[in-house]
Amino acid sequence: MRNRAIANFDVTRWDPRPYEDGGPEDGALAEVAGPALGQVFVLKSYRGDLKGEGRARLLTCQADVDDRSAGAGYIASERISGTLDGREGAFVVHHWGIVASGAAPRTAGHVVPGSGTGDLSGISGEMEIAVEPDGAHVLRLDYEFE
Repeated sequence: MRNRAIANFDVTRWDPRPYEDGGPEDGALAEVAGPALGQVFVLKSYRGDLKGEGRARLLTCQADVDDRSAGAGYIASERISGTLDGREGAFVVHHWGIVASGAAPRTAGHVVPGSGTGDLSGISGEMEIAVEPDGAHVLRLDYEFE
């Protein structure tokens, strides 16, 4: 049986880091024209049906660093530790998101099969992140256990 968890979250740390475009063969950073690529280490605090902490690494792309409305996207691996449905443990989600001028942001993701630990062992599911009109971030997780 599928369950739905709704959890608001706050980003408690946003730590951007350089993105190396050069490969190991050239030993240097390559100057590349085009969209800006980056990576970010993120900490989140969840509250609601899911209570706990998320630790994520994001790879980001911003079409035009001077014009935030031009488009952007990310892909992420995130380990979520806490309590869900009265069960304690951790699991990993892989998720992505894009935003384009004149379009609503889109996100989607999945629980990585076999990533559940503790009482969350055997979890599977899909997730999305919504940004409410007031700016609040909300995780929606549709999940089940083996």
